[in-house]
Amino acid sequence: MTEARIRPAAPADVEEIQQLVVELAIYEKEPAEAVKLTARTLHEQLFGERPAIFAHVAEAPAGSDHRIDGFALWFLNYSTWEGVHGIYLEDLFVRPDARGRGAGKALLRQLARTAVERGYARVEWSVLKWNAPSIAFYRSVGAFPQDEWDTFRLTGDALQEFGGAEPGAEPGRSVG
Repeated sequence: MTEARIRPAAPADVEEIQQLVVELAIYEKEPAEAVKLTARTLHEQLFGERPAIFAHVAEAPAGSDHRIDGFALWFLNYSTWEGVHGIYLEDLFVRPDARGRGAGKALLRQLARTAVERGYARVEWSVLKWNAPSIAFYRSVGAFPQDEWDTFRLTGDALQEFGGAEPGAEPGRSVG
């Protein structure tokens, strides 16, 4: 089996990527309405004046009903111990009917190649604990869980309360 053709996402891919994000939410047992991301927002964040996220896509074979079979959306992180950047893979998703043909592996391999070419120290991501097929896939390429670490998240009301402006501060500016 030949690996899928992987390329950087193009503006023409944005609507399909956004739809795949909705499919990912459903796969992760969330309602489609949980996805707030719009194609317009994604386009701006990928191709605007100062993009801070990046994406690669696995092209669908000729004659397919869609242009892409999957995507990897990522951004840079940083290791203070290593003193270099790394890649944080936010999402990797392959359409269910395209799984098993190498698209996921090819997407992940492209991120590893990017990290190696740029001298980055790592590629890392999170996976839901119940997602056994993905965990098995990640282990098959040599990835391993960070058992000593837990992921923490500050969001919603707690974020607003904790990160709210100090009394007398202008909106969007911190005091101090």
